[in-house]
Amino acid sequence: MKANMGILDRGIRMTLAIVLIILASGGFIVGFWSTVLIILGGILLLTGAFGYCPFYSVLGISTCVRKGTESR
Repeated sequence: MKANMGILDRGIRMTLAIVLIILASGGFIVGFWSTVLIILGGILLLTGAFGYCPFYSVLGISTCVRKGTESR
């Protein structure tokens, strides 16, 4: 499993995951949508933590910065 997500992508995913989980578990969203948000938040949190998105692999997308292309 090779990382295919850059730092910014990972940060956005993890921040969004935390917000979704707080909305669902804090009682702001209830019922069916609460469950959906917790599952979606969990997926985003895991993909952000590992730096790998299976959907990106299927589409051939990578947001990682390639070696030698960083600005100095």
